[in-house]
Amino acid sequence: MILCRPRRSALGCGFAVALLLGRAQAAQGAPDLLDPATRAVETHLGNGLVVLTLEDHATPVVSFQMWVQVGSRDETRFTGLAHLFEHMMFKGSENVLPEEHARLIEALGGRVNAFTTRDFTVYHTDVSREGLPAVIGLEAERLAHLSITQSTLDSEREVVLEERRMRTDDQPEGRAFEALFAIAFVAHPYRWPVIGWRSDIAAATVEACREFFGHYYVPNNVVVAIAGDFDTAQALAAMRASFGPIPPAEEIPRNPTLEPEQRGERRADVEFDLRSPLLVAAWHAPASGHPDAEPLDVLSEILSDGRSSRLYRRLVWKEQTALAAEGAYWEMKDAGLFTAYASVRPGAKIERVEQSLFAEIDRMAREPVSAAELEKAKRQLEVGLVNGLATSHALAARIAYDVVTFGRIRPLEERLAAIRAVDAEAVRRVARSYLGPSQRSVVRVVPPAAGAKSK
Repeated sequence: MILCRPRRSALGCGFAVALLLGRAQAAQGAPDLLDPATRAVETHLGNGLVVLTLEDHATPVVSFQMWVQVGSRDETRFTGLAHLFEHMMFKGSENVLPEEHARLIEALGGRVNAFTTRDFTVYHTDVSREGLPAVIGLEAERLAHLSITQSTLDSEREVVLEERRMRTDDQPEGRAFEALFAIAFVAHPYRWPVIGWRSDIAAATVEACREFFGHYYVPNNVVVAIAGDFDTAQALAAMRASFGPIPPAEEIPRNPTLEPEQRGERRADVEFDLRSPLLVAAWHAPASGHPDAEPLDVLSEILSDGRSSRLYRRLVWKEQTALAAEGAYWEMKDAGLFTAYASVRPGAKIERVEQSLFAEIDRMAREPVSAAELEKAKRQLEVGLVNGLATSHALAARIAYDVVTFGRIRPLEERLAAIRAVDAEAVRRVARSYLGPSQRSVVRVVPPAAGAKSK
């Protein structure tokens, strides 16, 4: 599975927020028992591997997540290698047969999967506490002794090419966002798709795969998060025994390219046989960890979260020119994008949808948002933080993401305070700073001209 940016969920709403905030206020400065920053323990093995442990015995489940700090931004010769390894990691190692890794986990009653982004690749397993030692052994085995052969590469290459066909080549949304990133970034490797270009996937060699694995699948480039129903001392002993002997890399290469400033709007049309044209746009925005992240998140909530959002009310309900409309702030380690999307209602003019969508975004820069809109958006973001503490899997993901991205686990109160500090002027300021026409890239997916055929 390829992941770009998880959508925030609004499950558990008011009660969960009230419970969390109530406990925080009652503590009056004491460590919040719900805050993973106060409960997680960070341990460094001698080979550089970072282990994050967070015991939580609320449910009889433990989540083991291995975050490898390599994504599509680290590719050089062939795009798509990071995602290709998401598949190849399940194809056997020196002591485990192909597909046996997943079968053994499932035999323990567990669930195993993986995803790839532009910045990292994550392998995650949820099991009962009895299964944790086996999971640790299996993960260490494939990190140390993965089998990278021509037959494995050929097999998984075909799987990935079919995945690309289904998710990108045959999908208008896939075509739209692939083209959008390709014109929004002209230098940085964020411009190419996580799944890779078809020609690169087809041409990748065993030698290139082995070199890529040797550079990045090393303990000093890995963060392991374990959260849930387990014993920390026993887990760390197992980690030292299984992962400790794996040698680190002397150097981990990184792509040094920086994206130059965009000076002027960029546009592209993609022809595709469809009844509902698509409009997508992107503006350059700050990378993860920037102080403007929270105002941009609030802005995106006001624009596009739910039927009361500005884009939905205008384009879908009032003008009835779009089937869907939304915007989002995508955070990445080296850069960010603020994106907007609209699916044009059959028979409506894409030019009118574009005019209305950009008018609403421009209005964010001109006029202060209402107090009601501001309060609702901030509360929705608080709910998203609470939901990130709801399960062992979510806790492991939260602490690992923070350490991989920021080098530390951000305290919950720090994150809540940043959201609460956002006011109407901050929302207007980030709209003026980042969402101007000269910083915009626009892609339209439209039917081919009469008599032409799309490919």
